Amino acid sequence: MPPGFTAKVGRLETFTLPERVSGSVSDKAIADAMIGAWRRDGILQIGMTKSQQRVYQAASATSRRFFAQPHARKEACVDGSSYSGYIASGEEITDGVADYSEIFTVTKDLPHTDKRVAQGWPCHGPCPWLDQEMKAVMNKYMEDLAVSGEKLLQLIEMGLDIPTGSLTKYTADGWHHMRVLRFPQNNRTNGKGKKGRGIGSHTDYGLLVIAAQDSVGGLFVRPPRDTERFSNWEKSSAGLRENEAGWVYVPPVTGTFTVFPGDMMQYMTNNFLQSTPHKVGLNVRERFAFAYFHEPNFRSVIRPLPGYNAGQSPLEGIHYGTHFTNMFLRNYPDRITTARLQEEGRYRLLESKELRDDDEPL
Repeated sequence: MPPGFTAKVGRLETFTLPERVSGSVSDKAIADAMIGAWRRDGILQIGMTKSQQRVYQAASATSRRFFAQPHARKEACVDGSSYSGYIASGEEITDGVADYSEIFTVTKDLPHTDKRVAQGWPCHGPCPWLDQEMKAVMNKYMEDLAVSGEKLLQLIEMGLDIPTGSLTKYTADGWHHMRVLRFPQNNRTNGKGKKGRGIGSHTDYGLLVIAAQDSVGGLFVRPPRDTERFSNWEKSSAGLRENEAGWVYVPPVTGTFTVFPGDMMQYMTNNFLQSTPHKVGLNVRERFAFAYFHEPNFRSVIRPLPGYNAGQSPLEGIHYGTHFTNMFLRNYPDRITTARLQEEGRYRLLESKELRDDDEPL
């Protein structure tokens, strides 16, 4: 556990995903157990297949190669249209305080000739890769996790007893994205942030987070509590109870991913599955991690799931693209992408019919 932190050490339930979700009795048993684990612990583990371990190891090596580059080379990996690319330590803000994480963000990689980019859709643009090798390795990692993400959503549909497709209908051309992360060791920081804090407490934006960490621990989560209610789409959950008791340390387990729900899952289930607050502490060695986000289509208007509609706010649903954009504007107030988005008045495009899919869910 990172020094300076006091927390219960978690013992997470670990699951093996089926090769294919067929709706069998065993699938239903896994689905029910996963829902129970999320409602109890806020997080669970899924085992990597041998193939996934190889893909993860290649991505991990590529991450280390990228972060070992001279600062000037990393700093050049920025695009003014998208939020993809390099984020220096101290650039990301959580609850008004700089984080020490060093990040390469991957969002949907779209050329400037793409219609959406040419029309100025917020957050749409190229991913400024270091080189083609990095692009190939990271894309393979994300494509592999996209398959796992769809399986997880199919199992959640079974576990929630909702019609098939109630969740997966939203993820056609999903706005899946990823954060490739490096955390400095606790005595080698640049002094811009809070001592010992890698990333401040927060919840994530969409449906599911599938994360992987190396052998250096740092992740903490806050399990669901009936007495702790929050709605990140209405009021920021950044900094939520960051310094209070009740956090659980997630020790690294080789060959596993950790999985937890995001904001959209919480809204759709009316808090039955809560978006899991989490934070990262700096350890005595540098730490590397990945956070993959399995998301709705950017245009999706998210609505409560069948059987989970209790008139939760907002009644008109949540436009995922607007929620995503708002979170990045908040986290990166000084980024060139934020400045351009505001200067060019592109934010109001989010209200246009072309950027909104208002079909009612199943």
